[in-house]
Amino acid sequence: MNNIGFGDNDFSFAVYIANKPNMLEYQSLREVTSLVEGEINAINQACGNGWRKVFNVYAKLLYSLDKKYYNFSTFAPTWQNYRDKHLLQAQSKTALLFSAPQLIPNKEVVHIICGKGHAKALINSGKLVDNLIWLDDEFAIDSENKLIVCPYFDYRQLSNIKIERLAGLLQSLKII
Repeated sequence: MNNIGFGDNDFSFAVYIANKPNMLEYQSLREVTSLVEGEINAINQACGNGWRKVFNVYAKLLYSLDKKYYNFSTFAPTWQNYRDKHLLQAQSKTALLFSAPQLIPNKEVVHIICGKGHAKALINSGKLVDNLIWLDDEFAIDSENKLIVCPYFDYRQLSNIKIERLAGLLQSLKII
């Protein structure tokens, strides 16, 4: 099974989302495709505020991570600049995937599933083994596979306070 989505084929940080942007050129993706500068903005223009929120929350999350464990914020002066010039591009080590997680123990890849509903659908379809420990109604973790389930990447569901909580959980995965 191939990973399908946007980003660096050699990613170390993967976010899984249930849907693709509603643009013809992305409907037949069969692999991980690096975005180019300006492409996130083009998706935002064509697909609206929902996708803008996904990309913004992704960039804000990466930018909020402890530099001791994750170096994403060292590439740009602001999260906005990081989003526009690095996120999901070649050599970014980031991916936004529309396929199911391929969990390989001991591999240095962090996996984040956007939304409890998406995680449950992956489990119910047999595409994800349920090794999750639910911390509350919104966050779950599988430390062995470096997998976290969090609220959907939207400002209301994954507020700044929840981004900080997710950043703390991601830091705990690096310490393990």
